Amino acid sequence: MVNLNVNIGGLELKNPVLTASGTFGYGTEYSDFIDISRIGCIIVKGTTLRERQGNAYPRMAETPSGMLNAVGLQNKGVDYFVEHIYPTLKRINTNVFVNVSGSMVEDYVKTAEKLNELDGIPGIELNISCPNVKEGGMAFGTSCASAAEVTKAVREVYKKSLMVKLSPNVTDIAEIARAVEAEGADSVSLINTLLGMAIDAEKRRPVLSTVTGGLSGPAVKPVALRMVWQTAKAVKIPVIGLGGIMNAQDAIEFILAGATAVQVGTANFIDPSVSVKIIDGIEDYLKRHKFNSISEIRGMI
Repeated sequence: MVNLNVNIGGLELKNPVLTASGTFGYGTEYSDFIDISRIGCIIVKGTTLRERQGNAYPRMAETPSGMLNAVGLQNKGVDYFVEHIYPTLKRINTNVFVNVSGSMVEDYVKTAEKLNELDGIPGIELNISCPNVKEGGMAFGTSCASAAEVTKAVREVYKKSLMVKLSPNVTDIAEIARAVEAEGADSVSLINTLLGMAIDAEKRRPVLSTVTGGLSGPAVKPVALRMVWQTAKAVKIPVIGLGGIMNAQDAIEFILAGATAVQVGTANFIDPSVSVKIIDGIEDYLKRHKFNSISEIRGMI
């Protein structure tokens, strides 16, 4: 047997495969297809301080080798999560993280405080790609100062594993990663979606109601792989790679580039069992190449 265990900021995971927020619901929706307890960590959909209705339809569009989404963080808010969703999640025999979003630093802090009280949730993923309304809608994650500010504020109230999800829509992602590391992030995940758009030429109008949206899927993988490689060389904390991972080979490439673990996102829409297949594929790869542990191939590139 090969050792697939990885450590994310002091938290031990049974394997390096996580599910990406927004692509796996609350995890339980997939239990009809797979044994979800086999997954190293389930990151549930974005949660905000208050209920959000999300954007108007249409808010998803298929593109060549990918998809655009502009769902707009539709959710019922953190209090609903604590009361109605958490009781089910805490019975799952694996790690569960909550993706936290907000429009102001105070939103992040208050949401993190509520989640800090939940014994069955060992960590959160801070989505700093949300617009900072006090700075005219600029995403927190597009400047070192704002990324550091929100990370520091949440770190002061959140005592468990803190993962920060980075935006790729920046000039130097390694600089942003170092900024959040300095303010107490236990790990970073990257990349979030790239900003894109689609146009219906026959109707002569944008496909999405919001005009632009987040691009994910195989089309973004080369960019994601490059950014993970750069970031892994720039920080000492674990890097979780995501962006276009469709199979075990994709996942292994991210680990070779320096990722401690990976997140599977868009592929879940195509094959609900893909996460388990990737776990099995990584194990098979290590056996075939006579490695005893996943850590042996990390950062070989």
